[in-house]
Amino acid sequence: MTAADEPARVLVVDDERALADTYASRLGNSYDVTPVYSGEAAVEQLGNGYDVMLLDRRMPGLSGAEVLEERRDRGLAVRVVVVTAVDPEFDIPDVPYDDYLVKPIDGEALHRAVERALALARYNDRLQELNSVRLERNVLEVEAANRDLEGNRQYRELTAEMEQLRAELADLERELERDFDLADVELYL
Repeated sequence: MTAADEPARVLVVDDERALADTYASRLGNSYDVTPVYSGEAAVEQLGNGYDVMLLDRRMPGLSGAEVLEERRDRGLAVRVVVVTAVDPEFDIPDVPYDDYLVKPIDGEALHRAVERALALARYNDRLQELNSVRLERNVLEVEAANRDLEGNRQYRELTAEMEQLRAELADLERELERDFDLADVELYL
C-alpha cells in the first residue's frame, strides 16, 4: 500500500475513454489516478504499485474477469472495485473482487468505493503485521521456557506493539462497520 504521506494510487480501467477520464477527474483531487482504456493496458499497469483498481467488466479484448485472473495469478494485492453496467444478480464474476458498482455512478459513490477498498487494505495490512509480531513474541516465549519474560526488553516492546496494532485494528473495524458486516469482513481480506 502507498505510504501514509502519499495519496493512494488508483488505476481506472474502462474501454469507454470518456467514462474512464470522467472517473479519473472525479477522483483526481484525492488520489493519484491513472486511467487506461483496455484490459491489455490494465495488465501492463498491474505491477506498478496501485492500491485500488476500478475495473470495467465488459471490454473488447481482455475482459475485466481476465484482468482479475491476471492479478490473482501474479499475487498482486491491489484492491478491485468492479464497475459495470451488468446487474450482479445475473452474472457474478468467479474471480475475487472487493466491491461491485453498477453504472451509472456518481463521484460520491466512486469516492466511497475507493475509501472502502483502502480501509480493507489497511485492515488487512495491520492484521498481517499483528500476526507477525504475535509470532515473534510466541517464539520468544518458547525460547525462554521457564524464565521471566516481563524483564526482557524485546518481549515488552513486542507486547506494546501488539497492543498498538490491536488498537489500530479496533479503529479500522469501526470504520469498516459502516460498510460491511464484520462477521463477513474476512471474505474481503
